[in-house]
Amino acid sequence: MLVYQIYIEYLGTNFVGWQKQKNGPSIQETLEKVLSKVFKEKIRITGSGRTDKGVHAKEQSAHFKASIDIIKKDKFINTINFFLRKKSIIILDIKKRSKYFHARYSAINRTYKYYIINRYPSLVIEKNKAWHVKKKLDLDIMKKGGKILKGTHNFSTFRASSCQAKSPVRTLQKVHIKKNKNKITFTFQSKSFLQQQVRSMVGSLKYLGEGKWSLKDFRSVFKLKKRTMCAPPAPPHGLYLIKVNY
Repeated sequence: MLVYQIYIEYLGTNFVGWQKQKNGPSIQETLEKVLSKVFKEKIRITGSGRTDKGVHAKEQSAHFKASIDIIKKDKFINTINFFLRKKSIIILDIKKRSKYFHARYSAINRTYKYYIINRYPSLVIEKNKAWHVKKKLDLDIMKKGGKILKGTHNFSTFRASSCQAKSPVRTLQKVHIKKNKNKITFTFQSKSFLQQQVRSMVGSLKYLGEGKWSLKDFRSVFKLKKRTMCAPPAPPHGLYLIKVNY
């Protein structure tokens, strides 16, 4: 059996998330059906991580095993994308990997971005693709909050109650917040993230930016390590998996 890695772009709006579920279509299930059809054998894919319902990806990574050796890569990608053309999913690239490659466990780090459109009028072009926040946010204080998050910490405050990770300790290698006109971009990089961690951090930074919390409040909530103290998580549609590095 050969091991293949695929790079995938998708809009998560109409999916229940990456992982197969009984309550609706998933990215994983949709890809497995198409790949199985093209390879003419049962294909099971493993992603680098599980994006939640409504979360998008500019470059998700996954691997699968197949018995067929792909000779003409471009033709293969075009065939797969033909069947995916109405699904808001596209294969960007495919690579042969060694038998030891694993999309999740071989990853060095992952980068997520979260987008807020900070203006009063409602969204049209970026509806379901960014979080619309009407109240003006203080960028400088949010940047100070971001500096508090960077490094190795216990992120229990920003961890979903359903999270199954063995440890709440994670290392944020990068936390960057910038604004271009009315678009605020939050960038987070880590080897791995807890369930809903990014959305919870953004929701809490938004509380900070709109003045509901002081910097002291933000630091205190973080150090308490209690999920019940967290601000409401940011909605999923502003979150994008940008890159998985190996």
